[in-house]
Amino acid sequence: MVGEPSERFARLMEEAVAFSMDHVHEGGIPFTALVVDQGGAVLGRGVNRVREHHDPTAHAEVEAIRDACRTHGATHLRGATLLASGEPCAMCYMSALYAGISQVFFAADRDEVAAHGFDYRGAYHVFADDPHTWRSPAVAKLPVSGGLRPFTEFQARLRQP
Repeated sequence: MVGEPSERFARLMEEAVAFSMDHVHEGGIPFTALVVDQGGAVLGRGVNRVREHHDPTAHAEVEAIRDACRTHGATHLRGATLLASGEPCAMCYMSALYAGISQVFFAADRDEVAAHGFDYRGAYHVFADDPHTWRSPAVAKLPVSGGLRPFTEFQARLRQP
């Protein structure tokens, strides 16, 4: 459950929206994000770079999480907050979950951004379904000799003193 947005978070969201306006004026699309710590310090910033990087995963929220992790030498952002100009898509919500983000706030919801040409509402349901039922991509286990070896060796290395 997301905590009650404080005045501090409102100021940070205004910063995220201003960041989004700057990105639009530079020719980008209006998706930007900030990752902030519990005190409100910005840990990472991101803009949607899907077109620039030819990377379908380069969403603003993912870029902000990557920036925060790289900048702070972390792989987990426990206790941090993600502020996004537009409601995160399903992939970005999953990225926040994997990164340990504690709460997510957004300025414009999925219906509002859909009205402006960014309709990704249909993607949310896919994560409720078993991957084996997805139409694309095809998902199946393909067992090969030694397929588990990297995982067992990794575990063995963790156990070594």
